[in-house]
Amino acid sequence: MATIINPKDTTREMAYDLWMKAPNPMVTFFKTLDVTNLVRLSKKKNLKFNMLIDFCVGKAASTVKEFYILPVGDNLIQYDTIAVNTIVKNKTGEVSSCDILYTDDLEKFNADYVEYTTWVAEKCQDRDLSDNSMVIGTSAIVDTEIDGAVGMNSGIFNNPFIIWGKYRKKLFKFYLPISFQFHHTQMDGAHAGKFLENLQKEITRIK
Repeated sequence: MATIINPKDTTREMAYDLWMKAPNPMVTFFKTLDVTNLVRLSKKKNLKFNMLIDFCVGKAASTVKEFYILPVGDNLIQYDTIAVNTIVKNKTGEVSSCDILYTDDLEKFNADYVEYTTWVAEKCQDRDLSDNSMVIGTSAIVDTEIDGAVGMNSGIFNNPFIIWGKYRKKLFKFYLPISFQFHHTQMDGAHAGKFLENLQKEITRIK
């Protein structure tokens, strides 16, 4: 469920006043993650690497309360749930957008991921959950290695967004540079940093 809330009733009141009308309120952090555990788990259990990343993103975000609030238009919206978006190559060779509701159950999340990304690819239609869930955008540029990417400030979509490319092997470990963009009204650098630390922890301990 999505509810309009008064910024004065939240810890984001000052950030709302400072950043809602700023020319560019988006901030981008860069971090290199150790994804060795995910690479091994993906191969061992025949699970998609990007699905595992999306699951860990949802799990890490679910513990940071700022992820449940998003500036939309001139309003602050409070959400009860989080979804993770993934970009899908459809049957025409173009891309479609697919939102997947986050659940703490990896088996359920994986089943939903496979079902809905397959549906989106076949139907060439976007699956949009933004009316009811705070959606974290992701985009995997799997054909090349990238050091990071700075997204755009469209003034329309203020959702947090994560971009990554191919993971890299160094000795016996695998590393993945990512970029994380967020709206400063939604969270401060400390919250973003906590999320990224949580993300690394979830990647390391998932089984």
